[in-house]
Amino acid sequence: MAFDIEMIKGVYANFGPKVNAARSLVGKPLTLIEKILYAHLSETLPAKPYERGKSYVDFNPDRVAMQDATAQMALLQFMQAGRKKVAVPSTVHCDHLIQAKTGAASDLATALDVNSEVYDFLSSVSNKYGIGFWKPGAGIIHQVVLENYAFPGGMMIGTDSHTVNAGGLGMIAIGVGGADAVDVMAGMPWELKFPKLIGVKLTGKLSGWTSSKDVILKVAGILTVKGGTGAILEYFGPGADALSCTGKGTICNMGAEIGATTSVFGYDQKMADYLRGTERASVADMADNIAEHLRGDAEVYAQPEKYFDQVIEINLSELEPHVNGPFTPDLAWPLSKFATAVKENNWPAKLDVGLIGSCTNSSYEDISRSASLARQAAEKGLKAKAEFTITPGSEQVRYTVERDGFLKEFDKIGGMVLANACGPCIGQWARHGAEKGEKNSIITSFNRNFAKRNDGNPNTHAFVASPELVTAFAIAGDLTFNPITDTLVNEKGENVKLDEPMGVELPLKGFAVEDAGYQAPAADGSQVQVIVDPKSDRLQLLANFTPWDGTNLSGLKLLIKVKGKCTTDHISMAGPWLKYRGHLDNISNNMLIGAVNFFNDKTDNVKNQLTGEYGAVPATQRAYKAAGIGSIVVGDENYGEGSSREHAAMEPRFLGVRAVIVKSFARIHETNLKKQGMLAFTFADKADYDKIQEDDTFAFTDLSSFAEGKQVTLKISHANGSEENIKLNHTYNEGQIEWFKAGSALNLIKKQLA
Repeated sequence: MAFDIEMIKGVYANFGPKVNAARSLVGKPLTLIEKILYAHLSETLPAKPYERGKSYVDFNPDRVAMQDATAQMALLQFMQAGRKKVAVPSTVHCDHLIQAKTGAASDLATALDVNSEVYDFLSSVSNKYGIGFWKPGAGIIHQVVLENYAFPGGMMIGTDSHTVNAGGLGMIAIGVGGADAVDVMAGMPWELKFPKLIGVKLTGKLSGWTSSKDVILKVAGILTVKGGTGAILEYFGPGADALSCTGKGTICNMGAEIGATTSVFGYDQKMADYLRGTERASVADMADNIAEHLRGDAEVYAQPEKYFDQVIEINLSELEPHVNGPFTPDLAWPLSKFATAVKENNWPAKLDVGLIGSCTNSSYEDISRSASLARQAAEKGLKAKAEFTITPGSEQVRYTVERDGFLKEFDKIGGMVLANACGPCIGQWARHGAEKGEKNSIITSFNRNFAKRNDGNPNTHAFVASPELVTAFAIAGDLTFNPITDTLVNEKGENVKLDEPMGVELPLKGFAVEDAGYQAPAADGSQVQVIVDPKSDRLQLLANFTPWDGTNLSGLKLLIKVKGKCTTDHISMAGPWLKYRGHLDNISNNMLIGAVNFFNDKTDNVKNQLTGEYGAVPATQRAYKAAGIGSIVVGDENYGEGSSREHAAMEPRFLGVRAVIVKSFARIHETNLKKQGMLAFTFADKADYDKIQEDDTFAFTDLSSFAEGKQVTLKISHANGSEENIKLNHTYNEGQIEWFKAGSALNLIKKQLA
């Protein structure tokens, strides 16, 4: 069925006129990115075009999507806003809290028991405020959104960095923190710096072992984990049109790993087919009527270098299958060079586990291609030598692939089907033996492979590839195996070779499902009670953060000077900590425990300047807070890359950290810090990072004149009595400075709504 059809009609009714007006303003042909952005402006067109990478712009997104881990804090904040109902269509999806251990049925049953308090809260708060609720087991948020809510030309924000998956259906979909979601659900405009534009021209056509996943693995190798920061990628060309809709979603999904704001494809026949295949023919019909506006203008695609800030061209006919990793998603290896890389780098060649699925690669097409390999492996006398797990993306996909016999094919070679949930992809994996910390290799069709990400073991070498390549590696049990050129020895001692994977984009008999897992909200939620037990260790009602008192901050201590990569996983770990996502005090006990201390190369071990002793980061910060002393965190490049989780910003704010000063920020995390009333600054001279010493005390000397575009001065007092001043840059605009002054963006919203 098509949800929110009246909202979509409204978007499409005004889309063409808004695009034409924007084209007149800009004075040149438009990319699809510009069309969608200008069509979703919160106010009327400006007097002159927005500057890419400079102008802050207010938008009105069409909808909000939240997963259960981040929805808790987002909805706890929304409850404070004072609205009776969300202002735009919104949904909650219970996919993050189901731990993978023994199999789908038992793991789901355990999750329903262990997380009942959280699920009851999310169900009731959704029911009260007009939010659609997808129950545990319904599927992974991004696959469910693609199947039910995404539509060409729309704009959506979501409290998960892989919200960008919906770009595969022509939507500008952006991962944000919960505070941003609260803005939109409360009826306020949502702010974004107008992005730079990167065009990716795809020519040729995929064949053989190469898949859509290899496109983004290649792009990640080109742009690296920060090359897309501040930009939106637009894929176009004959190669783009030939990709399946879910294949497009895979590419957009993993665009989060290059720091991109989001990625998008133009509307085409593949999208129309997918809409009709998922019972949304009415949306396809409407999109067909304005199809010219749902793609970039022809002149743009004819001469892309004139309209994009950067252009990348990839010939799909020449593209090799890729394997990326370990420990970072942008270390890209063509399959022909991967075996050599494994040997030369002394990575464990023996493969322990192969895992397919996740929000990136769990569509019907993905599973059908992998199942084709499992089928021929069984026919040729082969079984998986590595452990092998399969995660369907939604109950609709799971039910359909079971009906069509694909799950039986996996069972024949020893595969285990996990619940329709994130599971190992986000660290929700009770992996036996991981606690030993042994050096080993796994390969997944997931999107992220930072150290400890999947199983908590820093010595697990995690590699990322397409589902079909993961399946082949699982059958071989060896990372030096190349399925294109190599043979395997079967149970009879015969040398056999795997044929190319075969699959279908959409089920020939259509999708089917008995219970998709959707719960519609009450028509009138005024009588619905949302109860949070004050004694709960899972949920905690929020108190307002204190507004700024208008004075310069002084006497600040250094909490930690972070060395090297510091993702949101390092700042606020997932895995077992997910259960505290609705309890700010409890989850703050994981603050920065994964970050490496510059001064001793240890994690979760910093100097307490009050005692001179070393201890855990959260405990040290709590000691400063108890003494009424503020602190700062100093970081390296691309600080806060990865997930959208706002807990990485809320925890420092809650425990009394006043400022985070780094060489550079990842976009979402910088915004999250601002939203929570934190000071987020960058070194004007990156070399000043080296001036920060372990026993330093800090003071902001001109914060009282904090203003847009004006540098801030930080006075550093060293333990030897010497002092020096350094300059800090920032990207705050006037509105964001008001967030800081009010104590948080939510504090300001409450005032405005009141």
